[in-house]
Amino acid sequence: MAEIDITRMSSKGQVVIPLEMRKHLKEGDKLLIIKSGEQLILKKANDFDNNLKEDLEFARRTEEAYKRHERGEFIKMDFDEFIKEMKKW
Repeated sequence: MAEIDITRMSSKGQVVIPLEMRKHLKEGDKLLIIKSGEQLILKKANDFDNNLKEDLEFARRTEEAYKRHERGEFIKMDFDEFIKEMKKW
């Protein structure tokens, strides 16, 4: 299941990766940033070749979902309903 969190960029362009999402990273790991339209994908550089096809598909599906959202084609629900729905996945 996908993990989702929110972070902010500093005035110097620095972004903090939330603790739970960086448990498999260590100091000095190289990270690759892929930009596709308005999307940014962050990956460990040594995983790039192995997962490129998967990442491109994820980027495509995310872009499609964002466009549906912009057109108003989405389901609105409160937090508790959302969590119940996520547990079904």
